[in-house]
Amino acid sequence: MKRLIPVLKSDGVETDLIMLIRTILATSKEIAFRVSQGELAGVLGSTLDENIQGEVQKKLDVIANQLLKDMLLEEGCVAAVASEEEDHAVPGNPAGKYIVAFDPLDGSSNIDINGQIGTIFTIYEKRDDVPYDSDEQFAQAGSKQLCAGYVLYGPATLLVMSTGGPTRCYTLDLTHGGFLLTTEKMSVAPDSKEFAVNMANYRYWHATIQTFFDEVLYASPEFEKSSVRWSAAMVGDVHRILSRGGTFLYPEDKRQGNENGKIRLLYEANPLSMLIENAGGQASSRGQRILTIEPTSLHQRVPVVMGSPASVSVFNNAVFEQ
Repeated sequence: MKRLIPVLKSDGVETDLIMLIRTILATSKEIAFRVSQGELAGVLGSTLDENIQGEVQKKLDVIANQLLKDMLLEEGCVAAVASEEEDHAVPGNPAGKYIVAFDPLDGSSNIDINGQIGTIFTIYEKRDDVPYDSDEQFAQAGSKQLCAGYVLYGPATLLVMSTGGPTRCYTLDLTHGGFLLTTEKMSVAPDSKEFAVNMANYRYWHATIQTFFDEVLYASPEFEKSSVRWSAAMVGDVHRILSRGGTFLYPEDKRQGNENGKIRLLYEANPLSMLIENAGGQASSRGQRILTIEPTSLHQRVPVVMGSPASVSVFNNAVFEQ
């Protein structure tokens, strides 16, 4: 099996970017260790604080966020970082050439039950037309990502990443502490009847979305033997889709604050869309390709459907082309 760095070099990735990726992964190994210790490390439970999203922070959210911030801001090539847990962009080196955004622990509601969680990250080139430490640094369409990936903390610690080419999967080898290439090119199945969606939100969805799932669950022969699987961690559901096909959905709904759903464009939708597309899948928001959306704010939310192309198209046709 090939080690990570030789694979990145063979993909033509610049040395500075390789070193930055190594820093992110060094931090992820520390997070993986904390996760594996669980209650033994005193990292379970919630804090008394809320993040910018209005969500109660878990202790491990705060630890993972601080670890990533500290490690990344020591890198001279990093001009600024943005996190789901931070109100604004955090300044780094004014001369840095990259900016990094991350969700330190996606699926943090699963922390205390030993469920699926992961770290999502994305890297862009620094903009020269706005201050290096401005939120506007991150006002870039997802198509401009240089690298996107996630680390999934499970029975094995997995890295899924693309630097513009194939979406590859690496496994952390605990015997020597490095990531080894275990899937050279992930491929999303072209069609699937497996859906990852929180059906508890059905009552809040708009009528066209409700009608679509009425067909999926009860009516249409087209969806016979379909299934719904929801892990409450987008990173885990997307990994399942990359591994065997399926469709992840988080639509907008009628509740105040959920008019655009709950998925963050910068930290979740863009990096995971890049991984899905580079594995042959599709990712859209209200019928628009997610990677073409021009961000309007650092913590912007967008409704999301991504995964097997045929399934994504069926949803978009049913919901947006009436």
